[in-house]
Amino acid sequence: MSDIAFLDHVSFNEQGLVPAIAQDADSGQILMMAWMNRDALLETVRRGEAVYFSRSRGRLWHKGESSGHVQHVHEIRLDCDGDTLLLSVSQEGGIACHTGRARCLFRKLDEGQWLTTDPVIRDPKAIYKEKHDE
Repeated sequence: MSDIAFLDHVSFNEQGLVPAIAQDADSGQILMMAWMNRDALLETVRRGEAVYFSRSRGRLWHKGESSGHVQHVHEIRLDCDGDTLLLSVSQEGGIACHTGRARCLFRKLDEGQWLTTDPVIRDPKAIYKEKHDE
């Protein structure tokens, strides 16, 4: 990829990061939010699969590298201020969250309480154990 001028339009924060929202390409449902740095965005474009920057690990994180739940990117959009990305993705395995749910936004505020609205599709212990055993 020789033309990376598109990066000049992205307003990375003082840590060099930009929020990236993953949205299901078919349903429009928001799956998750993660962070990208320049390298993560470049690698996402290169691979056609979501690559984020893991703040806890301090490194690039190819979504699905340990779970197998890869996000295939159909489109990347940049908001009007240049400080938020929206990725239209197909989620492999139907699980985007490390808790084994379809999406990370599985709690809803209801009368001052967080209610869990989405079921666990697959026990995370099974997901990550299987992947590590391979």
